[in-house]
Amino acid sequence: MIVLIILFCSPSNAQTFGLKGGLSLANMLTKDDDGTYSNDYKMNPGFHIGATLGLPFTHFLSLESGLLLTTKGAKYEDEVMGVDVSAKTDLYYLDIPVTLKAAHELSRGIKIIGAVGPYVGVGISGKAKATAKYQGTEVSASEDISWGNDEDEDDLKRLDLGLTVGGGVEINAIQIGISYDMGLSNISAYQEYGTINKNRLFKFSVGYRFGN
Repeated sequence: MIVLIILFCSPSNAQTFGLKGGLSLANMLTKDDDGTYSNDYKMNPGFHIGATLGLPFTHFLSLESGLLLTTKGAKYEDEVMGVDVSAKTDLYYLDIPVTLKAAHELSRGIKIIGAVGPYVGVGISGKAKATAKYQGTEVSASEDISWGNDEDEDDLKRLDLGLTVGGGVEINAIQIGISYDMGLSNISAYQEYGTINKNRLFKFSVGYRFGN
């Protein structure tokens, strides 16, 4: 929030505003003292969309933040004794990344960009669904994610802190990039026996920047 205030209070002619969105491929690190269960997880496709706000320091360095609606979670598929089992967790977050960006101009209007910095995410909604299929018969069940810190009542903690790193190309006002978000916080409400859940996310983005 301090960074956002600084950005908004900076001279308006130095700020850049933008829109950003694209494909998200989410996964989770899930493990406890007995082993790592997420080795069998698959990428869960989703999306991210939102607004960005930038503050250039020089022609080479700038600070960028924003507010993104981002889907996270994981997916699992397997066959157990002839039964096709699938499970999916869809999580919706409001993310605030704060990245330091470095740009190198290749030619007039074309730059390559690298970015790194922390992010803060807040879980706002989520659903877990499981399906079992056997000889043409399908049984499924779903449940809303309970957010909170109570290990007996809740599933996941709302707050997610992590690190984002990425790169891409900027062609005039259009930005195309790829980034990776590595959750550093253990978001599992139940943490006995070394239980850990951490978000992992690849993002493929297209954005448009307003301003000089």
